This record gives sequence, structure tokens and C-alpha cells, in this order.
Amino acid sequence: MQMTKSFAETVEKRLGESKSFRRALLGEALSCMIDGDVETGKSLLRKYINGTIGFVQLGEALGHSSKTLMRMLGPTGNPQLRNFFEMITYLQKIEGSQLAVVDRSAA
Repeated sequence: MQMTKSFAETVEKRLGESKSFRRALLGEALSCMIDGDVETGKSLLRKYINGTIGFVQLGEALGHSSKTLMRMLGPTGNPQLRNFFEMITYLQKIEGSQLAVVDRSAA
């Protein structure tokens, strides 16, 4: 689904202004992926990266080309688990957060 430019701009603006919004979006991206909604998870992760560090800087930090990272998170992308978690680990580090899996039935 194509987003309107104003919605995309609103999300990017919130990412720049709110640490809690950034952390929530990163967490939601991973939650979607864990729940099996990989396409939504990749989409949210792309939005997070675009609104924060950007693919160029992320690629430089991880030693990958920005285009490779964009393809990995694209609609037909299928990143290797090692590359995916390398990305998540770095994003958590710059965000100053640590995501965890929680058993909802035990909570």
C-alpha cells in the first residue's frame, strides 16, 4: 500500500522528535516479524531506518552497501539471519535500547 507523502513525513518527523516513538517503532517491527507478519515488519524497519540513521550510514557502519540493505528489507528481500540480526544489534546500540522476547501468556 502506498503511503501519502504527508503521512510518511509525519512518521519521519516523529522519529526525529521522540525517543519513545523510535523505540516503539523498532519494537513493533520486530514484533511483527516474530508474529509471522514479515512484510509489515520489514516495512516498519525500513521506515525506522529512513527516519533515523539512514541506509547509507547504516551500510557504512555494518560494512554493507546501502543498496544491499535496502534490497534486504524490500518487498521481495529475504535477508540472511546473520545480516538481519547484525542490523538489529546495531540499531539497538545507537538507540540505547535492548529488545527482548516476552512470553505474553506468562505475563
